[in-house]
Amino acid sequence: MADRNIASDDELPSSRSLLRSTAIAVVIAVALLVTVVLPAEYGVDPTRIGGLIGLTRMGEIKVALAKEAAADAEADAEADAEADAAETGQASTDSVARVASVPAGTSTPTPDLPAAAESRGQSDETRVTLQPGEGKEVKLVMTKGAKATYAWSTTGGVVNYLTHGDTANAPANSYHSYGKGTGARSDEGSIVAAFDGMHGWFWRNRTQAVVTVSLRTSGDYRELKQPK
Repeated sequence: MADRNIASDDELPSSRSLLRSTAIAVVIAVALLVTVVLPAEYGVDPTRIGGLIGLTRMGEIKVALAKEAAADAEADAEADAEADAAETGQASTDSVARVASVPAGTSTPTPDLPAAAESRGQSDETRVTLQPGEGKEVKLVMTKGAKATYAWSTTGGVVNYLTHGDTANAPANSYHSYGKGTGARSDEGSIVAAFDGMHGWFWRNRTQAVVTVSLRTSGDYRELKQPK
């Protein structure tokens, strides 16, 4: 006696039926992808059906939010890098030395810098050489309210920089930012010390070439320091 739970050959779907069902499923999946998924997730609406039912706008909002999130993440990463730079600079201030002014007639003259660095008071010209991936800083010892003007430019490539100040006993990652930039070849302006302490610049060479930063400073500061 045959098992009633086993379907007969006549009850099983034919190969043609299976292929037809598969083709119908593929067509439905593609239709849903084009009319629903692409507009709702990516704001792409080749059939314009998504726009009629409001899905395209939803997708555009999602894409915009994703871009904003990526930009925020990049900004956070940059802020972390700046904090690391400031912390590195703070650790190095205990082993710094006064940099002598560049004598006239040197074989590697300082490139022409903007006139912003010209003012009364103490003046210095300093060069900092950065190997690929290397970061260094130069700081001015200033009292609160003191002003110093500066101008710097690079040869050999571009740098990322952070103009900031910190106190001798500042906690790690604690600093006052005066300005920052990436892929820069020069900068000029003035620093008005927000407090008694060290105020200056941190440069990082993210290129594959050796970069030299030429800095000119002038103003009301006691001394100029950089790592040995």
